Amino acid sequence: MPGHTRAAHSTVTESPVITTSGLTKVYRSRGREVTALDGVDLHVREGEVYGVIGQSGAGKSSLIRCVNLLERPTSGTVTVAGQDLTALVGRGPRAGRELRRARSRIGMVFQHFNLLSSRTVQDNVELPLEILGLSGQERSRKALELLDLVGLADKAKSYPAQLSGGQKQRVGIARALAGDPKVLLSDEATSALDPETTRSILQLLRDLNRQLGLTVLLITHEMDVVKSVCDSAALMERGQIIESGTVSELLATPGSELAAALFPVSGEATGEDRTVVDVTFHGEAATQPVISQLSRTYNIDISILGAAMDTIAGKQVGRMRIELPGRFEENVVPIGFLREQGLQVEIAGEGPASAPQDDTLLVKEGAK
Repeated sequence: MPGHTRAAHSTVTESPVITTSGLTKVYRSRGREVTALDGVDLHVREGEVYGVIGQSGAGKSSLIRCVNLLERPTSGTVTVAGQDLTALVGRGPRAGRELRRARSRIGMVFQHFNLLSSRTVQDNVELPLEILGLSGQERSRKALELLDLVGLADKAKSYPAQLSGGQKQRVGIARALAGDPKVLLSDEATSALDPETTRSILQLLRDLNRQLGLTVLLITHEMDVVKSVCDSAALMERGQIIESGTVSELLATPGSELAAALFPVSGEATGEDRTVVDVTFHGEAATQPVISQLSRTYNIDISILGAAMDTIAGKQVGRMRIELPGRFEENVVPIGFLREQGLQVEIAGEGPASAPQDDTLLVKEGAK
């Protein structure tokens, strides 16, 4: 399609297209200071969908608004597609023009759509093209192409009030693509939508990521968003990134808070002489009957207390909480068996379980 032939499909590279270094944002009001961002280092690789997740007040919105300098950072740097945006912040018309030009290559999708009710769908998409100085004929051609790309070619002459929430967000996405951006930022773009519409919008973002080679940075408080669409993710708390990495890396990281939140399991031991273990399955191990093999190999009864399974990037992954008979020191060998099958094993609530290193039983430190 003309104007959108950047890539047939997206390929994640090691080259970062979004980098923040020591990013800090302090809000001052009535003599008080509130630190929204506290030294955030973020690296989003070219061609990936990167999710930033956290509770309300964690600093997610401040982060994404600092990436395109809608909010001016108090300190630190923001680099997008090799350009230091923070260096463009200055006084005078020239600085303003350069920053606007840089921003035109960064698309932004908002939670509440931000459409102009007095304009048709096509006119809403044409708005940034007007600002870029395109002729009326060029604007019309490109707006119709973008509406076709997001599945709304038949709604060009409709008004926002005539659209559903999902359709409005598709218009917002089309408008965000008007400047042929290399980067698309999504600020809670699905939080106002119902689950089915959310899935369709996330699929659209993933399709655009692949078709156009877009790098997508999205913020959300919904774990399902990360599971369904993200290649990498970061967990924010109190203005800091406390954990980050590819989703597969996080699932394989002992004690990962994000992995536990993505695949929550629960269940308490039924007695003092029981060992409760959290097992993380990913890759080929997720399709193997490991638990039944463990039961047969060591002739032990295993109780499944909870499980959470899903498919990420076409691969089945998940976590399971199981109960083994006997205390920890009696279960070192069975736990070692699980680890030998390529599984991540943790004693529930206590972190990674040790694997046997030789023929000697390893007794957990502090166990009596």
